[in-house]
Amino acid sequence: MVKHPLSSGARLKAVLRSFGILLTGYALAALGGAVLAWALPLHRADRALIGTMSSLVLWPVAVMAGFFCYGPAGHVPFRKAMAWLHNWAGIVTGWIIYIIVLSGTLSVFRPEIGIWMRPELQGRIATPAQALQTAVNWLSAHAATSSAWYLTLFPGPDGLRAPFVWAVWQAPDGTFMQRALDPLTGAPDVIRDTLGGDFFYRFHFELQLPYPWGRLLAAIAALALVLTLLSGVIIHRRIFIDFFTFRPAKGRRSWLDAHNVGGVAALPFHLVIALSGAVTLATLLFPWSVQTVYHNDINSFAGELQPGSAPLPLTGMPARLTAIAPLMQKLRQNNPDFTPAQIYIYNPMDSASLIVFSGDDQGSIGNNSHVLRIEGKNGEVLSDTHEHRSVISLFSVLYGLHVAHFADTFTRWLYFLSGLLLAVVIASGLCLWVSHPKRQGGMYTIIARLNPAIITGGPVALSSYFIINRLLPVSWASRAEYEVQSMFILWAVLVFICACLPARLSWRLLCGLMSIILLTIAILSMTVPGAIGTSFILVSLTLAAAFIAAILHKGRTP
Repeated sequence: MVKHPLSSGARLKAVLRSFGILLTGYALAALGGAVLAWALPLHRADRALIGTMSSLVLWPVAVMAGFFCYGPAGHVPFRKAMAWLHNWAGIVTGWIIYIIVLSGTLSVFRPEIGIWMRPELQGRIATPAQALQTAVNWLSAHAATSSAWYLTLFPGPDGLRAPFVWAVWQAPDGTFMQRALDPLTGAPDVIRDTLGGDFFYRFHFELQLPYPWGRLLAAIAALALVLTLLSGVIIHRRIFIDFFTFRPAKGRRSWLDAHNVGGVAALPFHLVIALSGAVTLATLLFPWSVQTVYHNDINSFAGELQPGSAPLPLTGMPARLTAIAPLMQKLRQNNPDFTPAQIYIYNPMDSASLIVFSGDDQGSIGNNSHVLRIEGKNGEVLSDTHEHRSVISLFSVLYGLHVAHFADTFTRWLYFLSGLLLAVVIASGLCLWVSHPKRQGGMYTIIARLNPAIITGGPVALSSYFIINRLLPVSWASRAEYEVQSMFILWAVLVFICACLPARLSWRLLCGLMSIILLTIAILSMTVPGAIGTSFILVSLTLAAAFIAAILHKGRTP
């Protein structure tokens, strides 16, 4: 391992040099992508996407080259330079990446979590056509002034994953409302107000921060994860052997084995999920290729990226929206392999109303690769678009690999387990770094005390969200906000406690609290029928057993 500079001046110089390499790498990647977008003889949407995705690939390459040639570790062999980069890239971004990974892993089961957190839905089943029709009926009566209604179904290869319709609309005061609508009545009032699994989904890439800062931070974290994984592969001398090596109760050696085994076991998944995560936010992190091609006309880029989703201009003449249920039935007859995931209804009360069905055909990995535009007042099909453009299809496939809408039940569980494994890799790396004998006192003590607040306190807080869902009165106004606020208040309390206690005591305290919360979730899940309740019970009991084992473990605590 590369030794760290001892003097404060040398450390400051190392930080400034590292920052300079990162910025230079970003500038070179942005310039390279913009040049490609300007020079390629392709359609401008293709050029913009090629330039943007090229920047995502060029930045890690430029940074690794920069750290090898000019890095703070000095003139050392390439493998040692990558070890220095791997250590510090992981430490600086590790906490954020860990929380993003945890929330993303939970959002794999976004609709199933939504069902668990809405027990009022038990027995309230309707077909997708009926659920959409009742939702539109309710919105017509209670959200007629909204310029658009954004409705989401949750289809999967195994059938509809949730019975409710998730709706977003704009209130008269300009605020956006989002609620689950009852499949039988279309009203949100009979279902408790909760974000359910959508909280984990949004938190995964927004981090509860205002636009665009949360998404930008998540994009940077995704690229940092790509950089950390690539440098980790380079410094590995025995990838195959490490896959079969784990020595428990050996202190730092056990943490290193856990880090290596977890990193090697699902390395292809981890690389794909990190790169595809960066792709989903690529135009926010590297907007320069799009700016080069479209200048300030970003709406044209969005329109050409998904040409079937653009609304019609308002006429100002009121008109009644056609019935949705017959449209859905006709859609299923004409396209038996297509079940829309998003239904956007623009100008719903105007004669220029437009209904856009978007989703994926059976067996398709791409995200929203099939778009159907229908005139709202008479149900006439305006266009039926299948995405066949190669570059945009590649972007759609990478996006689809990340959100996993194509996945069946078995594949979703593989995503979930691989996500947990990535969390273990990150957590073990953080523990391994801080447990080094030379890292004692000062900053290292603070990091050592805050490590349990993030590594175990994060799961405690996210798991407490399920308990809070059952504790708050169902009739409270703005109940969804109180659920989220209560969770973050608990997390803040845990961070304060960990900052005041020795790290060894914090680990045991939080592992015990996590075990209690998981056992409580298992008990509450006994009231949830079917596979969802059973899955919650099994996962909760398994994880509770793991945390109890961690408390009883007599090896070295990080």
